[in-house]
Amino acid sequence: MKSIRIFPAVLGIIFSLQTAFSQDDVDQPTSNILQYTPSKLIGKGQWDIKWFNNLYTETESTFVEGKQPRQTFFTSTLEVYTGVGSNKRWNLGAILEFRSNVVGGRKALDVFKFDGETGTARSGLTSIAPSVKFVPIASLNNFSIQSSFFIPLVDNETEDGVFLDQKGYIWQNRLFYDHTFASGKWQLFSELNSELSFGDKEESFANNSLNLTPGLFLSYFPSTKFTVLALIQHSQRIDLGNDFAQDFTAVGGGMKYQLTKELNLEVLYTNFVRGNNTGLGETFNLGLRAIL
Repeated sequence: MKSIRIFPAVLGIIFSLQTAFSQDDVDQPTSNILQYTPSKLIGKGQWDIKWFNNLYTETESTFVEGKQPRQTFFTSTLEVYTGVGSNKRWNLGAILEFRSNVVGGRKALDVFKFDGETGTARSGLTSIAPSVKFVPIASLNNFSIQSSFFIPLVDNETEDGVFLDQKGYIWQNRLFYDHTFASGKWQLFSELNSELSFGDKEESFANNSLNLTPGLFLSYFPSTKFTVLALIQHSQRIDLGNDFAQDFTAVGGGMKYQLTKELNLEVLYTNFVRGNNTGLGETFNLGLRAIL
């Protein structure tokens, strides 16, 4: 499958960029992880490229009691934005999502085999989204909105008992705000993510619902190039006619490190501590972000 080869190629490109732009940054007043939070937009002619990988695995859920056969869902997301205009208030871009899922008690790392075994595995490029970021209030550049429209690329949400991705359109709006405290060592970042899913009710569990996910992230910077963080997120799916409501709460933590002036690394872990109509698993996340 051609789509399977896309993301290893992206990894090679990003690491090539790292090598090409790697240099001593002692003259850099601050780092991208401190300056370019998700709230901040890039300037005209700049590029913001983020490759984020999420591996969710579970052996427990609220649908059954006790342990269940392991299910693992891997999502690899590529986001590319460029700045337009002269005031850092508009960024235009696109988002691609690739997924690989395994069920039936298979090992978590089997998601990287991409073997498509009937009844236990599926993988492929599942959605594409044109996207825009903008700062609605000129005097408040640490408050921004990201609006994206996801177009599904899957033929069927579930095949042979294996779920791949939603088969429905999603209008996603993410509101970002951050505050850096006077010491420069602490930073509070907040997000409110809304996802309106619509389409044929029979084609997806999520169609005709609204998902709201607020989150808080507290970061501490031992240096401008390194940060550790703690996070809490809650997700609430509101039934708008699909007869399926859902909610969960997750807590976790992680770190970010500025590898070069242009490239940083992000590692996160979260645990689903409670929920209704949901799995109770954990996620392992790895991301690379280049600002050029």
